[in-house]
Amino acid sequence: MAGPGPNCDNLSNEHRTRRRRASTSAGGSTARRADPSNDSTSVLKDTGLAVHAFEYLEQTPTLAPVVVVFGDEPFLKRLVLKRLRARVLPDDAIPFAEFDGTQAEWRDVFDELCTVSLFNAAGTRLAVVAQADDFVRDHRARLEQYVEQPERRAVLVLDVNTWPSNTRLYKLVEQHGLPVECRAPQTGEGKQKNLDARRVADWCVRWARDHHKTQLARNAAALLLELTGPEFGLLDQEIAKLALFAGPDGAISEQIVRDVVGGWRAKTAWELVDAVASGDSAEALAQLDRLLLAGEHPNALLGPISWSLRRFAAATRAFQRAERHRQRMALPEALEKAGFFKWPPDAMRKAEANLKQMGRRRAALLYRWLLETDLALKGSHSSPEMARFALERLFVQLDRRLAAPRTP
Repeated sequence: MAGPGPNCDNLSNEHRTRRRRASTSAGGSTARRADPSNDSTSVLKDTGLAVHAFEYLEQTPTLAPVVVVFGDEPFLKRLVLKRLRARVLPDDAIPFAEFDGTQAEWRDVFDELCTVSLFNAAGTRLAVVAQADDFVRDHRARLEQYVEQPERRAVLVLDVNTWPSNTRLYKLVEQHGLPVECRAPQTGEGKQKNLDARRVADWCVRWARDHHKTQLARNAAALLLELTGPEFGLLDQEIAKLALFAGPDGAISEQIVRDVVGGWRAKTAWELVDAVASGDSAEALAQLDRLLLAGEHPNALLGPISWSLRRFAAATRAFQRAERHRQRMALPEALEKAGFFKWPPDAMRKAEANLKQMGRRRAALLYRWLLETDLALKGSHSSPEMARFALERLFVQLDRRLAAPRTP
């Protein structure tokens, strides 16, 4: 990685030379740098803290000379890049440059940003560096310099998975560019972050309405999220499939989601999760037997079970944290913080009853029990027969008949 010194000085000279050359080719003056606010062809910018992809896609997209699209959600990245391209290049026929960040050299990207397009001489250049984590690492000093003094008629897009906030480049992009977060939204801060299931479900409702011309009920969206997980490409595919099964009114109900997404196995797995959470180990063992006989793998079943039980563990921690700070917190509030919904109408009541039957001690042990089960399935209990035993042990630990008399 190039640092301060001769390389940066050479870059500065090269940068200024190419600016003059590009400006002259476009008919601009090289006597002094034009004020972007007085130049209708310069890139408009809306800089500041990172904006989530949800907000970016819902608003009229503004431009910045450098846009960083970061996160681990490729579907959201594609939507953001498509919207950004439409904003920079209104005509789909106008080409743009895309570089492979694992192989791209800075000089090639910089040349593209400085060169006046033959197809869009009066407009803005667009250069996208995909998989740019290595590119950012190798050319950080040059990128820092470019962000501070970008080309006026160009937009550089960096597509990265990680975007640490403790770097100078991060702060410069916040000041001069636009960072767009492309991952599932979260609530909380630091290590206490959890999936913001409500925002994801709301997105599903809007996406079904705007892109699949169907009405997805809110409780159906919540169920779809629990069955599918926060993978937006998969959610889009499932919504498209559900739209074909929508009734005459074009509405997708919770029952349609249960019947279509995964069929009877998904329904049985859902009943298994409910039985485990409610402490009905006999029913849970019966449902487990059906699923294993149908060919389901125990590791696949642990996923939804863990996701459901972790929410009860998170609610318990939130409740205990409030107690330590001498604050009053009702159980419904703790459950809501952990990601439980208030709909359907009996959802919160049911979740509260399940948490009470678990009791404070067992709910506080959920994280440990789930970790032990996960490690067992990946190690000593990796065979199907032993994996079944590990799951059965977890179910029995949560049986309501073993609950202590005290509740949270």
